[in-house]
Amino acid sequence: MEVFRISREEHSTSLSSSGSANRWNSKGQQVIYTGSSRSLSTLELVVHRGSIKPTFPYKVMVISIADDDHLIKQIKSQNLPKSWRSMAAYPELQHIGSSWYNLRATLVLKVPSAIIPLEFNYIINTEHPEFGTKVRLVRTEDYFWDPRLA
Repeated sequence: MEVFRISREEHSTSLSSSGSANRWNSKGQQVIYTGSSRSLSTLELVVHRGSIKPTFPYKVMVISIADDDHLIKQIKSQNLPKSWRSMAAYPELQHIGSSWYNLRATLVLKVPSAIIPLEFNYIINTEHPEFGTKVRLVRTEDYFWDPRLA
């Protein structure tokens, strides 16, 4: 399966994580957030940053994950609290993601997008034992920012 991550050019050459806390992980947990499409990844980045100022180049990272069902755990929106899309739900969602991260039972956590709940983000656990053999950066692509996104 191919997933996508949009990042600043200087962060686009390797599969690494900042360890920053986010919706599905706590601080210090090394995960990579990816989207099921370039467009969803764009929306996620714009929403996360508030807006994008195209003063520096961005790249699309095309990432391949092995198509082995046992590598992915899916969280369904019907199993989440009603307010899961809100910032107030972050502690509960971080607990869910942190438990998944610490168990290392699967390499990937498939979660609904808070922006478009019928589409999915894929969170990759870089500390999972199969990360090195089942995930690879296929290529990076130049990314064009439409000025209307800024």
